[in-house]
Amino acid sequence: MTSTLLRGRTLSFLRWPETVDDHPAWRYEDDGGLLLRNGRIVAAGAYADVEKKADEGAKKIDHRPHLLLPGLIDAHAHFPQMQVIASYGAELLDWLNTYTFPEETKFQNAQHGRRIARLFLDEVVRHGTTTVAAYCSVHRESAEAFFAESHDRNMLNIAGKVMMDRNAPEGVLDTPQSAYDDSKALIAEWHGKGRQHYAITPRFAITSSPEQLEMASALCREHPDLHMQTHLSENHAEIAFTLQLYPKASDYTDVYEHYGLLGRKSLFGHCIHLSEREADALSDTGSVAVFCPTSNLFLGSGLFDYQRYRRREKPLRIATATDVGGGTNYSMLRTMDEGYKVIALNGEKLNPFQSFWQLTRGNAEALSIVERIGTLDPGSDADIVVLDARATPAMRLRMETADTLAEELFLLQTLGDDRAVREVYVAGRAAKTDMAIWLSHTSRLDPAAAIGQSLQRS
Repeated sequence: MTSTLLRGRTLSFLRWPETVDDHPAWRYEDDGGLLLRNGRIVAAGAYADVEKKADEGAKKIDHRPHLLLPGLIDAHAHFPQMQVIASYGAELLDWLNTYTFPEETKFQNAQHGRRIARLFLDEVVRHGTTTVAAYCSVHRESAEAFFAESHDRNMLNIAGKVMMDRNAPEGVLDTPQSAYDDSKALIAEWHGKGRQHYAITPRFAITSSPEQLEMASALCREHPDLHMQTHLSENHAEIAFTLQLYPKASDYTDVYEHYGLLGRKSLFGHCIHLSEREADALSDTGSVAVFCPTSNLFLGSGLFDYQRYRRREKPLRIATATDVGGGTNYSMLRTMDEGYKVIALNGEKLNPFQSFWQLTRGNAEALSIVERIGTLDPGSDADIVVLDARATPAMRLRMETADTLAEELFLLQTLGDDRAVREVYVAGRAAKTDMAIWLSHTSRLDPAAAIGQSLQRS
């Protein structure tokens, strides 16, 4: 198969960077090269060295002066909520009942699910994200739609059918047994197919009965290699309601702990209001607290204490995420910009190298898939984002006075969005270019023909 040789400024992380001067924490090449073959990175380093390893017919693409980084990773997002994003004026539980649950009833329709899954993955790729841990709706069809679209694009994604059997409208409820049966069928069909990963997905303790959490626990025991994802300690009213439903639990985390749902591949969205005992329980089991800053600010849920969680005697493993549609943007750059502000409100700062570590290797480590993605190391899957720090007039003006890589990264985080994403490679394929070509083609059709083309893709 023909190789692809990319040229540009390459940046990849080896570990958490303690300071902006912690140069051994990252690998940066001012004139770097990446040799891609069969969806993998086969060589990385100085361009002059990598070029020598390329075969004679290698396709050469010069991205200078832009930055090449591992594709960005989103550790928690609700793909059925695309038409809920930017819904006004409610806290978590009211927001779910007013906007989210009615919207998710639409996903009984397989065609609707396929359309939204396609648009969702288009959108995250456009913003530079190459892997997402996604919640589908309660309907098996929604998970089938998501995985089919993901597989067609050869993306490495993690997803699961939501399990919820109470405290929601009839149109978004399953039963303990149907949740188990549907999840088993989806695992058999999709987990390990191409680059797909299945996550056992009880939405949260409020919408799952004890019987259903028993079923989630059984699935985790039967499939110990799978991820488990749910929500924890996002909102004070949520915590109080959970403890009413589970009166024997000592705290919210204890509910999941009782059912054996904590572990190194367990992803807990939000984790804002954890007690010290709860944080210890997550740390002791290697469970992951997922920081969703735009959502936490938008819904008024609270401030995730990122630096304290990292520095405590028993530190937490942390990932970051958009949480769309409680979150307000599909961009992981915008997510870390808001994350920086949340951390600042807690009296701390996050330096730009730490932010980009978190968006790439940090999230890959938290999702236990760093051997596949999150770095530019030879052997990694060729998921790559190309970032342009001069993408807008305001960014170009600011870059006139940016003298260091740290300043450039902070500018990208603070002012960057989808316009700063020049290209995205998914398993070595130029996904943003392919998308632009397809959209250009459909825009020349009459509206009815364009809709027909869209449906054919589904």
